[in-house]
Amino acid sequence: MTNQPSCVIVIFGATGDLAKRKLFPSIYNLFKNGNLSDRFAVVGVARREWSNDFFREKVIEAVHDASDAEVDSEDVASFSDHFYYHPFDVRDTASFVSLKQLLDQLDDTYEVPNNRLFYMAMAPEYFGTIALHLDEAKLTEVDGWKRLVIEKPFGHDLPSAEVLNDQIRQVFSEDEIYRIDHYLGKEMVQNIEVIRFANAMFEQLWNNRFIANIQLTSSESLDVGERGNYYEKSGALRDMVQNHMLQMVSLLAMEPPINLSTEEVRGEKVKVLRSLRHVPASEADDYFVRGQYGAGEIDSQAIKGFREVESVTDDSNTETFVAAKLMIDNHRWAGVPFYIRTGKSMTVKSTQIVVEFKDLPMNLYGTQDVSLGKNLLTIHIQPDEGITLQMNVKKPGSNGETTPIAMEFSKKSALKMNSPEAYERLMHDCMIGDATNFTRWDEVAHSWQFIDSIAEHWRDKLGEEFPNYPAGSMGPIASDELLAKDGFHWWPITNVENKNTVISGKALENDTSIKQ
Repeated sequence: MTNQPSCVIVIFGATGDLAKRKLFPSIYNLFKNGNLSDRFAVVGVARREWSNDFFREKVIEAVHDASDAEVDSEDVASFSDHFYYHPFDVRDTASFVSLKQLLDQLDDTYEVPNNRLFYMAMAPEYFGTIALHLDEAKLTEVDGWKRLVIEKPFGHDLPSAEVLNDQIRQVFSEDEIYRIDHYLGKEMVQNIEVIRFANAMFEQLWNNRFIANIQLTSSESLDVGERGNYYEKSGALRDMVQNHMLQMVSLLAMEPPINLSTEEVRGEKVKVLRSLRHVPASEADDYFVRGQYGAGEIDSQAIKGFREVESVTDDSNTETFVAAKLMIDNHRWAGVPFYIRTGKSMTVKSTQIVVEFKDLPMNLYGTQDVSLGKNLLTIHIQPDEGITLQMNVKKPGSNGETTPIAMEFSKKSALKMNSPEAYERLMHDCMIGDATNFTRWDEVAHSWQFIDSIAEHWRDKLGEEFPNYPAGSMGPIASDELLAKDGFHWWPITNVENKNTVISGKALENDTSIKQ
């Protein structure tokens, strides 16, 4: 294994938004920072009739657009010389034959040891077809390694995921398939394991004896924009909960692995997913809340309701918000609720984890009217990266009165550096053969198995009073009620760098003006 891998990267869907915003800049950063050998080439594959020169101009443009600092023009131009474009018809065998000829030529030109990385940055319905054609055209017959990177969604439900997996497994073995979840590449998500397993003070408390509940919020202030057609078919449950949210839950709840090897870490995550309490349709409303945003305002800008978006029906039953109470039925977590919420057009963009510890059995410093502040561990994942620990101290000059204070660590402020972009880290992991932060097939299968009964219940449950939260709020009031019936509430979204509260966790009261 080398930290400067040499390979030919083939990007299917190279004219799309993902390639422009994430993949091209990430490959450039790997190259610039010495994490990619000079002996590499990138082949962009798509239907458009572009030339190599035009494609390279798009790559240069993408690198400049993604960079916060000044980029050396000569450096980027030299980088773009490694890029080639191949017009392509996914249904045409001849396209794959000519692609093989190009890759063989690039192996010789750049002295690549016949290593190939195939990246699917396109519609998932083509994944299986492309894999079978790669095999038919002998593109996977290599002397080095071959790997397939697949973007979500991996299927639409468990049956479709199984069909897709069976197609791909005809060509690639499980250890050659890298199902990418960019949340697993985020710095503070990867820090969950370090916080737990490198700090005795936390791991000793990381169980149902000391933790009251754990909350995960992943909110987007953006609306669905031009993705109405995709979102209408997917919804927040499939788009966010089945992958990103359940992956974070598994990291928070897993048992300490024997070691940090790929199989040991992923094996412990699977045990968590297997332990998730199955929610039958008859009990779905006790554990899950769904919402759909109506017209509202974010940052003084008027936002249309979801049903007003192009490609979305006027009576759409698709959820743009999900909150849920997850129970993990094992010895460590029995009785501890994991609350999750995610949605579009919410007050603020943030991904945050809050661990709420149980109260002391006896309050020596409070009264019947004044309670102690809660002990909270907050992990800030995005846009800020850091950790906050809230504890109680004596209020200065008082006679035993206490006040909660927060000890804060901001990664950007403390270490004077920005974290690598998630795609940059994950692409490098794939090139060096480290699959720890990619999802294994059984993780995908157990996630779909848990989600499918809820999706089916919501599909059949017509007449929902949508929209039920205005754009610019933190979701429907039912999201607050989900926690309130257990005696809890959503903790505020906080900003670790500016050290202030951005928005209360309290959802806006139902506004009858947004009913349609």
